[in-house]
Amino acid sequence: MKGYLLDTDTCIEILRGNEQVIRRRRGCYLEVVTSEITASELYFGAANSKDPAHNKRQVDAFLRTMKVVPIGKHGAQFFGAFKAQFKREGQLIPDADLWIGSISRALRLTLVTGNSKHLRRIPKVKIEDWIRA
Repeated sequence: MKGYLLDTDTCIEILRGNEQVIRRRRGCYLEVVTSEITASELYFGAANSKDPAHNKRQVDAFLRTMKVVPIGKHGAQFFGAFKAQFKREGQLIPDADLWIGSISRALRLTLVTGNSKHLRRIPKVKIEDWIRA
């Protein structure tokens, strides 16, 4: 599978109407997907907002525009291996970030994120930043 995996921050920018990010997504000729982890974070944000019902509908509509990929066995294997490695090094990455990076690695998708600080540490994960690019 080749294409792009949108991280939570990138999805939020699209939901907020960031034209630069929206144009980048529209201009993609490869598949654009997101993960179950990002979907969960978006639903948390909606539920925790001032207008949960409205924001949940927006998240629902947004997620209908793309495939939401599961963690999968390979993603889980990468997560376990990377978390053990980072723990040994004394430099853990937040679990949600590590899950998303592991899914990107397992599916060989370019991870689209503005959070490259943590995610660049995951071996062989290609990253693009559509927010600051």
